[in-house]
Amino acid sequence: MASEDVVTKTTSESAVTTIVNFAEEAKLASEEVKAPKDALLSVCKSLIAGGVAGGVSRTAVAPLERLKILLQVQNPHSIKYSGTVQGLKYIWRSEGFRGLFKGNGTNCARIVPNSAVKFYSYEQASRGILWLYRQQPGNEEAQLTPLLRLGAGACAGIIAMSATYPMDLVRGRLTVQTEKSARQYRGIFHALTMVLREEGPRALYKGWLPSVIGVVPYVGLNFAVYESLKDWLIKAKPFGLDDKDSELSVMTRLACGAAAGTVGQTVAYPLDVIRRRMQMVGWKDAASIVTGDGRSKAPLEYNGMVDAFRKTVRHEGVGALYKGLVPNSVKVVPSIAIAFVTYELVKDILGVEMRISD
Repeated sequence: MASEDVVTKTTSESAVTTIVNFAEEAKLASEEVKAPKDALLSVCKSLIAGGVAGGVSRTAVAPLERLKILLQVQNPHSIKYSGTVQGLKYIWRSEGFRGLFKGNGTNCARIVPNSAVKFYSYEQASRGILWLYRQQPGNEEAQLTPLLRLGAGACAGIIAMSATYPMDLVRGRLTVQTEKSARQYRGIFHALTMVLREEGPRALYKGWLPSVIGVVPYVGLNFAVYESLKDWLIKAKPFGLDDKDSELSVMTRLACGAAAGTVGQTVAYPLDVIRRRMQMVGWKDAASIVTGDGRSKAPLEYNGMVDAFRKTVRHEGVGALYKGLVPNSVKVVPSIAIAFVTYELVKDILGVEMRISD
């Protein structure tokens, strides 16, 4: 009788153990299924935050963005835009309020996915670069340095720029069009179709090389300066800075973003000018649009990035490489600042724990 009780007890314990193990395995399986869903949701939220940041920041400075491009590509023999204030007034008088935001729809259609991919790529690139760095002996506990952040930012910039470059080319051409010029392009998709039909697929990537070279210091320095400056402010607490929660105020982060944008765009600006000019090559209506005067000389043809640099400097001087720098500086300072802060705020709102500073 006792032996039967022992057998019954053993059987019961075995059954309970089996049920518990089954429940634990089911729980783990459920968590494994849930984990990818959570990860995918986190990725989507990160991309949304980056897209919102890009759209908000670019729309806020759209008039200055258009003036910058007009200054970059205008013919030196027919000057219509001689400065920031004068240029904005000229656009307002000749084209009205809508003229100040011409091309912004195309710009946002490009910058929203560009910004989303850029911020997300930076997060992934910084993690990957840090992991590789920690594989080296003695670097097991290393943290991101300004140089590593520069590399991660460069990778993010190249990926994002390459993915959306055709939209950037179309945006540039739509932005240059004025009310007085023949309307060759009616919109984004019409412009893409016309470029493909008249100039071929390769035309969609005109100016890509200087863009790649320029995006390395531009985006790389943006991220490196922004994050490094934030880290320094949190750790050093200069100027009586109080950050009990190890979190900077919105105004302080805006200042960090402004500094980052100023440094990045100053270094990379000449390449942006060359890229924009190369994008206009092959456009049949470019001469009448850029010069605004049938008596003016047609835009120069460029055989490549080096040739574009050489001809620009020879015909217009070194200063031509910085045409539009003033409105661009006024644009970049708030634009980059707004983009960084908006990105972090939107991720906070969406409940995404990981941010670029982490």
